Amino acid sequence: MTSAAPPVNNSAMPADNVPAPLRSPLLESIAGEGVRHGFFTRIGGVSTGIYAGLNTGTGSEDDPGSVRVNRDRVAAWMGVAPQNLLSAWQVHSPDALVVREPFAERPKVDAMVTDRPGLALGASSADCGPVLFADAKARVVGAAHAGWKGALTGVLENTVAAMESIGASRENIVAALGPSISAAAYEVGPEFVERFVAAEKANRDYFTPSANAGRSMFDLPRYTIDRLAAAGVRAEHLGRCTYADEDLFFSYRRTTHRGEPDYGRLISAIVLEDA
Repeated sequence: MTSAAPPVNNSAMPADNVPAPLRSPLLESIAGEGVRHGFFTRIGGVSTGIYAGLNTGTGSEDDPGSVRVNRDRVAAWMGVAPQNLLSAWQVHSPDALVVREPFAERPKVDAMVTDRPGLALGASSADCGPVLFADAKARVVGAAHAGWKGALTGVLENTVAAMESIGASRENIVAALGPSISAAAYEVGPEFVERFVAAEKANRDYFTPSANAGRSMFDLPRYTIDRLAAAGVRAEHLGRCTYADEDLFFSYRRTTHRGEPDYGRLISAIVLEDA
């Protein structure tokens, strides 16, 4: 049960101004084939207050200058120019877009794929699941924002299909799910469960009873990994919970439980390096 957020930890972020992203062992195994990725944490940013650390959310109410510095640091770590760190205007859709050049106006989609070196595709998150994809052989990468709605309606499968449309092979795609909210922190009501069960009866297996009568705990990470496996993609989960670890991660639900006015956003990114 998670009726209240963890206590505020004002020990803040490390003073180091260099981002320290988490890496997926599965994606790291193909790093030598020209694929670079990172699941960025709060470490290495200049934002303060409720946004303390590396807040990269252009849709947040944080100081735009701080967000710009934070995003520039992420771009530098990824080895790309700031304008080549791309993130979409995420709308919890199942939509995936092929991207082959930087864009001035963010597209309203929840996944992007590319076969062009030097474009770092980013997925923003603060509890939802950031998923990074790569087919190193075909040199195609992708990034998806998979919250419950996107995962339920097909954003993961659509990302794979978009990668295939530009040369990737499903059997060669590997994917990693980054930090996201765990089942221990994700309590939902009966109408939420009913929506999933209506889509597929077997989805009931992703819910366990909450300590609060009539409510359930939802295992979004397991649901995500299972959807990827069913799509024929080899995938892994980093096993990190955004709600539980305030030092490293922003969390929409933690913010909501505290009654805070806004929250920071994490970014996870992947890029094809020049061959």
